[in-house]
Amino acid sequence: MRDDGTLDDPYAPSRPTADMEDGTSAERTTAASRLRAYARELTGRRRAQVALATGVVCCLGLAAAVQISDESAGPVARDSLAGSSELVQRAEQQRASRGLDRAAVPATPAATPSAADPDTTRSARKAAPARPTDPAPVAGLDEDQMENAEAIVRTGRKMGVPRRGLVIAVATAMQESNLYNVASGVLPESQDYPHQGVGWDHDSVGLFQQRSSSGWGPVGRLMDPEFATRQFLSALEQVPGWQQMRLTDAAQAVQVSAYPEHYQQHEWRANRVVDAIVPAGR
Repeated sequence: MRDDGTLDDPYAPSRPTADMEDGTSAERTTAASRLRAYARELTGRRRAQVALATGVVCCLGLAAAVQISDESAGPVARDSLAGSSELVQRAEQQRASRGLDRAAVPATPAATPSAADPDTTRSARKAAPARPTDPAPVAGLDEDQMENAEAIVRTGRKMGVPRRGLVIAVATAMQESNLYNVASGVLPESQDYPHQGVGWDHDSVGLFQQRSSSGWGPVGRLMDPEFATRQFLSALEQVPGWQQMRLTDAAQAVQVSAYPEHYQQHEWRANRVVDAIVPAGR
């Protein structure tokens, strides 16, 4: 019971009426705010959905337009478009493959020379030893005369003949044929072989003007400088004491010339030629 004599209502609120009214207003305000926020959220979602749907519709419309355009273009236009697309794809593939090739292929190392594949670079050629060359003509000889003198010296060295015999042989050839391989005008057969002139001294042929009719050998063999030299040096070695003789006497003992003293005049030149072909000490 209240002080004013009224009965207490067990279901009445424990707070004053004013408080109830104020509390109700606050709750309503909060609820309204929540409703507005939820409405804004729903609006945002709907706008996003609408934008997404619009985008999808636009894409579908563009695809449809392209398809319609493609169909309306006719077979030739479609083929052109397909060909252009294929060319673009091929170009892209080629660029990609070239890029892969450049990335995958390592730098080629410098080739190493081998016996089967010798080094022919400029530096290697400079380092390689020079090949021996034929000596230049000396004592007034020309190329042909010097080559014939070399043939005489080379043959004599093969036979083991001492240097004195080489000088005698060269001097004898200087007198007999002027160091040319001469054929005979009397023997046409001799002219069938390589020769450097034609002489008319009976049937004499070759560097030493040897006669086949005197037993020096076949005409064709006597036209060979090496064979003719062997014949001369073999006969010289049969002369007793030839190494101590004057050059002209040793030559005359083999050649039996009508001018025995003529060989001597060639001794100094023969020495120079032999020295040029066979340097001292060899």
